[in-house]
Amino acid sequence: MLKTALRNVLANKARLVMTVLAVCLGVAFVCGTLVFAESSAAAYRAAASRNFADIAVTVTPKASPPGTSDERTGALDDTLVRKLADVPGVAAARPAADGAATLNGADGRPLRAGKAWANLAAAYVPGKDGKDGRHPLVKGRAPQNGEELAVDSGTAAAGRFRIGDAVTLATDGPVMKKRLVGIVSTEDTRVTAGGTLALFDKATAQQLFASPGQYTSIDVSATPGTDQFALAERVSAVLPADRAEAVTGSAQATQQATYTDTLTRGYQKMPMVFAGVSLFIGSFLIVNTFTMLVARRTREIGLLRAIGSSRRQVVRSLLWEAVLIGLAASAAGFLLGLGIASVLPDLLSTPQDTLPHGPLVIGPLPVVAALGVGVGVTVLAAWLPSRKAAKVAPIEALRAADQPPTATASRVRGVAGLILLVLGGGLLVSLTGAKDASEGNLRNAMFGCALLVVAMIVSAPLLAVPVIRLSGRLTGRFGITGRLATENALRDPRRTAATAAALMVSTALVAGLAVIGNSTGQALDRQAAAGLGADYVISSRTTMTAIDPAAEKRVADTPGVRTAAAVADSTVFTGGSVRGIAGVDPAAVDEVMKLDFTSGSLTDLGPGRIAVSATVAREQGLRAGGEVKARIGRNQEFKAYAVVGVYEDNPTAGDVLGARAEVQRDSNLPGSVQRILVRTDGGAVSRATGDRLRAATGNSPLVRVKDRQEIVDEAAGPLGDLLTLMYGLLAIGAVISLLGIVNTLAMSVSERTREIGVLRAVGMDRAGVRRMIRLESVSVAAFGTVLGLAGGLFGAWGVGALANGAMKEYSLALPWGTLVLVCLVSLVVGALAAAVPARRAAALSPLEAVAQT
Repeated sequence: MLKTALRNVLANKARLVMTVLAVCLGVAFVCGTLVFAESSAAAYRAAASRNFADIAVTVTPKASPPGTSDERTGALDDTLVRKLADVPGVAAARPAADGAATLNGADGRPLRAGKAWANLAAAYVPGKDGKDGRHPLVKGRAPQNGEELAVDSGTAAAGRFRIGDAVTLATDGPVMKKRLVGIVSTEDTRVTAGGTLALFDKATAQQLFASPGQYTSIDVSATPGTDQFALAERVSAVLPADRAEAVTGSAQATQQATYTDTLTRGYQKMPMVFAGVSLFIGSFLIVNTFTMLVARRTREIGLLRAIGSSRRQVVRSLLWEAVLIGLAASAAGFLLGLGIASVLPDLLSTPQDTLPHGPLVIGPLPVVAALGVGVGVTVLAAWLPSRKAAKVAPIEALRAADQPPTATASRVRGVAGLILLVLGGGLLVSLTGAKDASEGNLRNAMFGCALLVVAMIVSAPLLAVPVIRLSGRLTGRFGITGRLATENALRDPRRTAATAAALMVSTALVAGLAVIGNSTGQALDRQAAAGLGADYVISSRTTMTAIDPAAEKRVADTPGVRTAAAVADSTVFTGGSVRGIAGVDPAAVDEVMKLDFTSGSLTDLGPGRIAVSATVAREQGLRAGGEVKARIGRNQEFKAYAVVGVYEDNPTAGDVLGARAEVQRDSNLPGSVQRILVRTDGGAVSRATGDRLRAATGNSPLVRVKDRQEIVDEAAGPLGDLLTLMYGLLAIGAVISLLGIVNTLAMSVSERTREIGVLRAVGMDRAGVRRMIRLESVSVAAFGTVLGLAGGLFGAWGVGALANGAMKEYSLALPWGTLVLVCLVSLVVGALAAAVPARRAAALSPLEAVAQT
């Protein structure tokens, strides 16, 4: 039987190639996405990580005790550096004055400002040889005074800087201009993976990021054989205990790993979704392929049974064949998957968000997945039909190859599909009254959608007949070839359903995600614009940076500006959670914000008095006239605040509104403002006005100037990942469906060789044969598309109920363009899939075809 299995594998080269290709593609998508997930996470970890390989201990200043104004200065200076260098076991002590700086490129636009943690700034600290070993000079010289600057070679290339250029940059507020005097190289992965590095002379960096004569940290390297924990104890002994502390390099690496894992977790989830969908859809292709293979060999199996083979031997032979094919396909699919993983970063990158590149990381999971999909799924796919074929009596198997399902089996399938449909649909319908998108409601929605998909798969063979009969009215317009195409598609509804399953599942996912994404996007558009009365918003990139205080007056004096209201953004701790608080001037709020108060007003807003959003009020049981314990920003003491009003949720106002002076006093950057809301004369919005406002801020790279439409577009920005996922799923489904339909039609043409020969003999020309095969393929694709659209739209309606409960602006909005695109892609897939089988069928010689048995 083993020899039989080997002979069967090699007997039909075309069938072998198609089967291996089916398995190979499923393996490739799964392995490729798994390798991409780990590789992209590793690249992001490298991009956000500092290398601690040569750092045994780092000395940092201690934070000031809560509630004090002691800045703890005077600890990390040159005197301490010399003391540390003399500690036994210390190889070198390297001081640093590090911070962050965002640069404008030569075109005046912020350079790589999307990742604030990668916009680094540091002091060029020369050693005894006059060079800083951490930043080797590539061109020019080191900065020597406060007017000079050096950057790394990657930043110079991205910004199109040359030695002697004036570079505009900012650290935390005012805009600075420095002359570029040097270009350095760096091994800091945060920079090499897409960040920027700006180097100042030591005195300037100390003034910007620490204080004159002080450093932000001192890195200590150890002599060979020195234990870093023992060294940390010796270092701690020479430190002023109340102003500085020592942390081992391994402890910093562990802390950083936790941070980067959190930062990159989201980049691992999307590829895992791709992998899961690839496995799910690819399984249909593999199962369908082996089902057709076993069905075609029913006579062969009957012959083996007739000459003495037992059922177990027949099944074992088919399983050995599946193992051999699975192993070969796994190896090929794994290599193809590596190719997919290497090109995905370029395919998924956008000009605004470029994925970092790095070496492929091949862990044990992709290898196990390759064997699991390639061998495991293949063996399972062969085992199910082989057991069924082995049960057929030898004489019955020799009589006919096709074994139509019994009436009982059809009834069982129908009942099972109906039960699953009722359960899944009922669960989605029950969510229509949901008030929010809680974890429990989301879990129920996902479970309901899964049941709905399974119900469609189970019921597909029964639904194939009426749906394809309906589409046959269109294909019938092509005459006899159209009618024959319809009958061929209905010859084996189970095969038709299995062939269309991959396209059906991918269409359902794409249609559902497209409807939810479009509906949510429009709701976000309405929500973003609803609470904004200003025509422009000037804002810092984070709450830890600020707008130049002098810019507020310059903006107010800009021609065309009617009102300029500054807002101080910070955090407020209340009710056991962290919220955002906006410090405003009550007199100017009505001009720039559209606030809808359900109770109270801003009239009494002032020190010790706040207004809260409806969500905060509901969660914490607050109302106008009530009181709440809270603390703002860096203030460590809770105090009672009177609630003067409750307003409908408003993205411009945020969670809490407070008096600007009070918020500025306690914010992380005292006295700073993070936003300026601008109302123009007559609501005028133009490019010239925007340019004037940017000029008023000094063209600071830390500041963004956005009009209402740009704010709306930004609010829908997170939907970009959803759209990427959506089109990725469509591509996966289309490619797998293409191969599935090709495989099915190729085998169908082989089975119908005599039939096609008869058609040719009675007068059908080659063009007619090709047309018949194409129409059959398009009918199968249309069936999968119609079923997928129906399931996807119903699922989107059910899941959308959760968003409707959590977001009052949400309403179901169909993306007609995307849905039409999905239909067109499906029909194109069907037409392309038929190209090779149709050509092969048309090339058959009538006499030779009729002569085949």
